Amino acid sequence: MSTSSSWFRRLHPWLGAAAFALAAFLIWRALRDYSLSEIRDSLSLISLRHLALGAAFTAASFLCLTAGDTLAVRYTKSDLPYRKIALASFTALSIGHMLGFAGFSSGAVRYRFYTGWGLSPGDVARIILFCGLTVLVGLCTAGGISALIRPDLVAELFGVRPGAMIALGLVLLLVVAIYLGLAAVVQWPIRIHRFELPVPPLRLALGQVAVGTTDFLLVSAVLHQMLSASVEIGFFPVAMSYVAANTAAILSHVPGGLGVIEAVVLSLVPGANVVGALIAFRVVYYLIPFVIGSVLFAACEILRRQRRAPA
Repeated sequence: MSTSSSWFRRLHPWLGAAAFALAAFLIWRALRDYSLSEIRDSLSLISLRHLALGAAFTAASFLCLTAGDTLAVRYTKSDLPYRKIALASFTALSIGHMLGFAGFSSGAVRYRFYTGWGLSPGDVARIILFCGLTVLVGLCTAGGISALIRPDLVAELFGVRPGAMIALGLVLLLVVAIYLGLAAVVQWPIRIHRFELPVPPLRLALGQVAVGTTDFLLVSAVLHQMLSASVEIGFFPVAMSYVAANTAAILSHVPGGLGVIEAVVLSLVPGANVVGALIAFRVVYYLIPFVIGSVLFAACEILRRQRRAPA
C-alpha cells in the first residue's frame, strides 16, 4: 500500500466528519429564520398530487441513470445483461446520492457488483469515470439550455442581466460541443502511467449528453413539483437553481449535498413556504431511494454469502 493511500485511509473518517459538520452548519444557517410551526405549515401545503408526480419523476431519473451505467459498461466492451447493470446502478446511486463522496460511495458499491460479475478493477474504474463525465456534461447542457430558453426569468432569479445568462448558457454549451468534437476526432486513449482511458466514441458521447441532461431535468422536475405546491415559479429557473446548487454540492463533497442545496435554493427563492418543499424533495429523491437501495444491497450480500457457503 502506498504512503498516500495510507494517509487517505487515516484522513477519510475525519473528512466525513468535517463534511457532516459543514452540512449541519449550512442547514442551521438556512433554517434559523423559520420556526417549527412555519416549517410544519409549509409541509402541509404539499398535496398528494405533487408528491406522486415527484415520486414518478424520481423513478424516471433513476431509470435514466441505468441507461448511463449501460453506456459505461458498453464503453468497457462488456456484454453484461441490462438487469444486472440496472441493479448495480440503482443500488450504487441511491446510496451514493445520500452519502456523498460519490466517487467512493457509489464507486465502492459498483466495484462490489461488477467485479463479482467478472469485470476487472480497471474496467470498474473506467465505468466510474465515464459516469462522472456523464454527470458533468449533463450539468453543463441542462444549465446551458435553462439559461438560453428563459434568460429573463433565470436572470431575475440570480439578480443579473439577461445578457449575462445568455453568455453563460453559450459557454456551457460550448464546453459540451468541444467534448463531442474531441470524441469525434480523437482515436487514441489517454494514458496515466499504466492505466489507459479510451476516449468515448461519438455515439457514446452523444448518449452521455442525452442521459446526463435528461437526468438533471428530471431531478429539477422533482424539485419543481415540491416548490410549485407553495410558490409560483417556472420550471427553467428551478432547473438553473438546481444546477447551481448541485455544482456547489459537488465541489463541497458534502454528503448528499445536505445543506448546500437548501442554502442555495433558499438564497434564490427565500420564504418559509419553500422550507417544506425542500424537506419533501430531500425525502422523495434522496431518503426513500436510499432505504430501498440499502435493502437491495443487503439482500444481495446475504444471497452472495449463502451461495458461497456450500462451496
